[in-house]
Amino acid sequence: MKPAEPIKIVLVDDHKLFRKGLISLIEFINPHCTVLFEADDGLDLQQKINPRNLPDLVLLDINMPRMDGFETLQWLTRIYPSVKVLVVSMVEKEETVVRMLRLGARGFLCKDVEPKELGEALISVASKGFYYTDFITGKLVHSLQQPNTAETTRSQIILTTQETEFLKWACSEMTYVQIADKMCLSPKTIDGYRNSLFEKLAVKSRVGLVLYAIRHNLVTLA
Repeated sequence: MKPAEPIKIVLVDDHKLFRKGLISLIEFINPHCTVLFEADDGLDLQQKINPRNLPDLVLLDINMPRMDGFETLQWLTRIYPSVKVLVVSMVEKEETVVRMLRLGARGFLCKDVEPKELGEALISVASKGFYYTDFITGKLVHSLQQPNTAETTRSQIILTTQETEFLKWACSEMTYVQIADKMCLSPKTIDGYRNSLFEKLAVKSRVGLVLYAIRHNLVTLA
């Protein structure tokens, strides 16, 4: 279902050809969207954004000159917290996705995404506030959509002290090997905690663990 109001979008990416192609694609799959302007990077965005006509959604790349996606997302979250950010990037490293989510990104898409999924993501972020279905199971999506259900689910899940500590470290940029060293445990033990939490929380990736931790205030957004 489409939102009642047009979705105002801004594109922030240093590749002009990609931006033009994305604009054409957005116009084709969802004429309900309006692209306010394009920006080469975060600094260009700062110069062009109009506080009296803010976008609903910013499609943001990560690797950009002068001011990259991390810095740009931090700035947007601090100055314009009402603006939602959907990351569109070729970078898919778990640590990178985790960091962007911790900074406040509402979703993450790869640049080779199918048009249908892009359209779904635009509507989902604009109307529900997030789009994470590439990285987490439908059960966690449901808990994110239903706060009361999420709280009930949380009360039914009991985490050990070690699992809770591991979950907090999993929300950092450290590798699993580094987490094992930090917790003075073997990498095999850490793998056990990870697999146990995957099963307990009904998620299938580290990103799912991070989203659970953020949703239940086990970690704070940077």
